[in-house]
Amino acid sequence: MDNYIGKMLDDRYEILEIIGTGGMAVVYKARCHRLNRLVAIKILKDEHSRDDEFRRRFQAESQAVAMLSHPNIVSVYDVSRSGDTNYIVMELIDGISMKQYMEKKGVLNWRETLHFAMQIAKALEHAHSRGIVHRDIKPHNIMILKNGSVKVADFGIARVSSAQNTLTREALGSVHYISPEQAKGSRVDNRSDIYSLGVVMYEMLTGRAPYDGESPVAVAIKHINAGAPMPSTLNPNIPGGLEQITMHAMCANLDERYASATQMLYDLEEFRKDPNILFQFRGGSAPVRTRVPRIQEKTPAERRAEERARRRKLEEERRKAKQKRIRNISIVSAAIVLMVIAIIVLVSSCGAQEELIPVPDFRNMVFADLAPSEYPDFVLIEDSKEYSDEVEAGRIIRQTPEANSRVEVGSKVLFVISLGELNNDMPDLVEMKSADAEKLLKSLKMQLTIRIESMHDDQVEESRIIRTEPSEGVTLEEGQTVTLYVSLGPEIAMVKVPDVEGKTLEEAIAALTEAGFDYKKSFVDSEEEKNTVVHQSIRAGDEVVEGSKIELSISNGPKEEDKPEKPDEEEQETPPENNPETPPQTDPEPVKPDENQGGAADQMNTKVHTITVDEHTEAITIDVICASTGEVCGETQELAPGENSINIALTGSGSVTYNVYVNSSFYTSFTIDFS
Repeated sequence: MDNYIGKMLDDRYEILEIIGTGGMAVVYKARCHRLNRLVAIKILKDEHSRDDEFRRRFQAESQAVAMLSHPNIVSVYDVSRSGDTNYIVMELIDGISMKQYMEKKGVLNWRETLHFAMQIAKALEHAHSRGIVHRDIKPHNIMILKNGSVKVADFGIARVSSAQNTLTREALGSVHYISPEQAKGSRVDNRSDIYSLGVVMYEMLTGRAPYDGESPVAVAIKHINAGAPMPSTLNPNIPGGLEQITMHAMCANLDERYASATQMLYDLEEFRKDPNILFQFRGGSAPVRTRVPRIQEKTPAERRAEERARRRKLEEERRKAKQKRIRNISIVSAAIVLMVIAIIVLVSSCGAQEELIPVPDFRNMVFADLAPSEYPDFVLIEDSKEYSDEVEAGRIIRQTPEANSRVEVGSKVLFVISLGELNNDMPDLVEMKSADAEKLLKSLKMQLTIRIESMHDDQVEESRIIRTEPSEGVTLEEGQTVTLYVSLGPEIAMVKVPDVEGKTLEEAIAALTEAGFDYKKSFVDSEEEKNTVVHQSIRAGDEVVEGSKIELSISNGPKEEDKPEKPDEEEQETPPENNPETPPQTDPEPVKPDENQGGAADQMNTKVHTITVDEHTEAITIDVICASTGEVCGETQELAPGENSINIALTGSGSVTYNVYVNSSFYTSFTIDFS
């Protein structure tokens, strides 16, 4: 049994159980008896606790990370030491890691990738603005909550564990996601996190990391040399714009990579608004954006082929441009050496100033009255609130950066908003972040006992206040208990996986769809009957998040020599009795073929049938299944928004009825007479 289980740290945190183990620490579930809430506590392993320099850096970095406050970053509540035990108290996350999520779902669709990537980029943007670089962005450190939101964990801790500029054991564990400069032991900055985010996006879109090898060192060398295959060669359904963003984030050359998470977020937002957008990146400069017109008369396969050819051409142009830059640099290098002193003087005197603009003085303005259209060169953000005896409620107390500072166009300006004069009345905390609400209550200096109650809520965003006891305006007393009801977001039910092994593909699809699951099918050689499910990727009875994708292995049927002999006439005449969905079979008179047709009644014919669906705003999938045999006809077809019909070639004899499934749900049926 672990030595810490049942132990009380600082007479406050009771250790309950182990919930995870890493290279440098063990994470426990614990209860804070002072605030009566569950928390996660990360305790340094003994070999690190005995290192004085490591403990000092650990303490300093952890306290810096505790200053971060963002909905996409795991909150750090406390950093302390009890005897020889160094520990961090963090928010307890009810969810799974992105690594576990990807192992269950395999390849993520581009919309889900965009949803997760934007949240991770926002977390990086916030941390980078506070001078903190993560250094270990990977799916294992990204938590997915039941409401679909993302929280990035272990901010700043990676900096401690990789203080030395070598491939340590911890770094080798993350080698599939490290930047080239980390692999070389060079200086690391914000752009290293952007590279790692690009690798995570690559894996979400393709189901595999861009580089692999026989050893961690071999993988690290591949990061340095670059040359990962384009994601669209592994998954042709990736939009060109999102592929460009991913590969631009993964540029091995620091100067050609995104310069900041803000730049990357901007392009992700542009792509979200227009998935047809394409970018032309020129080194680290702002991209030139173009749009690809939709050509209705071309098939999806033709458009994908054109897009692949366009990307190959673009890559060739980039390669030639890079070679040209190298030649030009060689030619003018001597001149640059002679002119360097003059250039430095020129840039320092006027060049830098031309790219920067002054920040207005927003102090004492009413924040609610600030119109973004009046200040298009800045992003105005309410950072926090506090009481003030000098500034009226609702007005700005101070700003960051300060007035008249010179910043780049598009920079953020953070404001502290006044709550007015300090009094003993309960403030309005509804929909405020829980961390900010606690900080505000502590500023009242009334020794209030703050009690947290977490619950699911469909309306209030996760980690924000639903309601309080007492409510707004009630006069508070010294030492009173204040209860904050904090939202966990919408409750997502865990659903039991049905048992579909041994069922026909059509029966399995119906059972999974009814239970709320997605599916992916592949065909394998098996002695089971054709179109029978021989394996499901998630075991029957397991409880998983509703909507998870289950991979089905479908039998191709026994080989010709293994097929059972054809039953005799008496067995054929016995109709099935136990399946109510199978119509009773009669024994019709045999059809005599026309002498001139030479047995045409049994001849297989091919006909093309057009399937038309209703208008739809998102991409949909279409499956066609033979109603009598359950056999799947061809591959799954995809229809983009605006496309309402497909043509499918079907082969058969006589009269055959087919069922059409849209997004795994029954849509319609049709009958073809092949005679």
